[in-house]
Amino acid sequence: MTASKSSRARNARIGAQASAARNATKGGTAVKNGSPAKSGSPAKSGSAARADGASRTVTRDGGRDPGRAAATRNGAAGRGARVQVAPDNVTQSGPAPWLQLTTFLLALAGLGVSVYLTIAHFTESALVGCSESGLVNCTKVTTSAQSYVFGIPVAVLGLAFYLFAVAIMSPWAWRASRREVHLARIASMVVGIGFVLYLIYAELLVIGSICLYCTSVHAITFVLFVLTAIAAAAWGLTPGAAWKFRFARQLRLAPQPD
Repeated sequence: MTASKSSRARNARIGAQASAARNATKGGTAVKNGSPAKSGSPAKSGSAARADGASRTVTRDGGRDPGRAAATRNGAAGRGARVQVAPDNVTQSGPAPWLQLTTFLLALAGLGVSVYLTIAHFTESALVGCSESGLVNCTKVTTSAQSYVFGIPVAVLGLAFYLFAVAIMSPWAWRASRREVHLARIASMVVGIGFVLYLIYAELLVIGSICLYCTSVHAITFVLFVLTAIAAAAWGLTPGAAWKFRFARQLRLAPQPD
């Protein structure tokens, strides 16, 4: 009877110790010889883990990282600066400034001579400094039948031509972005040089004399024709707008910033 009670008491103590050991293991505590051992290091709580992950996310985000965001902006600005360069042979103001100025001054000179010839025609006055005998005979040329074309005095036609030339050869016209302006310039020069060739033929082969003032207008028209042809060959039919088209194409082909 006594032995049976002792056995049950011993079994009860063993069961209690085993239960305590299981509970200590779940709480992170090791049990040795029935006494609690050093407790283990506590694991990170869920909230702490989430906070740490959020901090790493903020660090990876270039938009939230001031240093990386600044570097990104600087890189984009650098790439933009590299592509925003106009072609070498095209400036943002059209052809070379010397060509614009030269053609404009030549057109003004041609207009001045044309005005003088028109005044002399209607006043029937002699041209200053022009001979009236031999090969150079201004009066013979200006009073000949060839001094009229379709019933219009050649001097008046020259005046109208150079009024248009002054406008079309101005720096503002050279910088125009409309293709029609530059096509009109080329077309007017082709018509002008064709008319000059006819007048030279009439003076040398029909009249047999030349006029110094008329010859000066012919020379100015020829130089303007050559310069216009050079501008069309070097800068295209729309020299004032070519840089815009090529510049826009460079921007389209350029890599986009991140």
